[in-house]
Amino acid sequence: MRILITGGAGFVGSHLGDRFLSEGHRVVAMDNLITGNINNISHHAGNTNFEFIHHDVSNYIYVPGEIDAVLHFASPASPIDYLKYPIQTLKVGAMGTHNALGLALAKKAKFVLASTSEIYGDPLVHPQVETYAGNVDPIGPRGVYDEAKRYAEALVMAYHRTHGLDTRIVRIFNTYGPRMRLDDGRVVPNFIGQALRGEPLTVYGDGKQTRCFQYVTDLVEGIYRLLNTDFHEPVNIGTTQELTMVEFADAVNEVSGNTAGIIYKEDLRIKGDPQTRRPDNTRAKQVLGWEPVVPLSDGLKFTIEYFRKVL
Repeated sequence: MRILITGGAGFVGSHLGDRFLSEGHRVVAMDNLITGNINNISHHAGNTNFEFIHHDVSNYIYVPGEIDAVLHFASPASPIDYLKYPIQTLKVGAMGTHNALGLALAKKAKFVLASTSEIYGDPLVHPQVETYAGNVDPIGPRGVYDEAKRYAEALVMAYHRTHGLDTRIVRIFNTYGPRMRLDDGRVVPNFIGQALRGEPLTVYGDGKQTRCFQYVTDLVEGIYRLLNTDFHEPVNIGTTQELTMVEFADAVNEVSGNTAGIIYKEDLRIKGDPQTRRPDNTRAKQVLGWEPVVPLSDGLKFTIEYFRKVL
């Protein structure tokens, strides 16, 4: 297949490109590089099966030749990014998704939308199942990302129902691994950066808020399987190992060998930040035969090794 990945120089997009290339497919990575990094794909220089197009998908997308699948992964994804680029985030979720869907329709290609667990907002149902409609504040600071993804899901289903487009929706839960940016504001690079500098890890509030952290290769495997099914409803992809921020900080310190411990600071989380987050993976197990396989200790080891080189 020849596959277009929007956001192809980003954290997840670049790992997807690696996977499809390793399976013998051709990859076209498209990115405007406002949060992506050309270094994430530089190892493909000279590979005749790989192309890079510097382009903002919020504008009309033109790609010559056949395209068999469009994977729409272009969007700021961390709070620090979508608060810095709120309008761009809304545009890529709305106009970017529309343009990517239009290209897929013109090329008669499969389509995969990268959605997010953030569409559940600060959930009142736990764990979160795909049929739960969420608890989202549309005008809060996080709304620019949450509502962009919710709109994108609605648009994808409209194209599927109206035009018969062969679509997929993956709802991505917290994912970590190499190629995350140290300055992207998320807890994994924050904790690892502090640990590698020998500093105490900063936990905000009481540290009882929870997340589930999956290693990026597990996510990529789930997306790869989803593309190869005929399932069109949203599918959660994430681990169910739920950790408090204190437990996660302890795990990072243990794997990194950091002895500086933890410090607690005033809760500075953004309004609407979920207190709990854990996917119900029943649909992924039934439809994809998928479960995460990388233990947290191994994933943290791989990620810490990457950040040692970055630092």
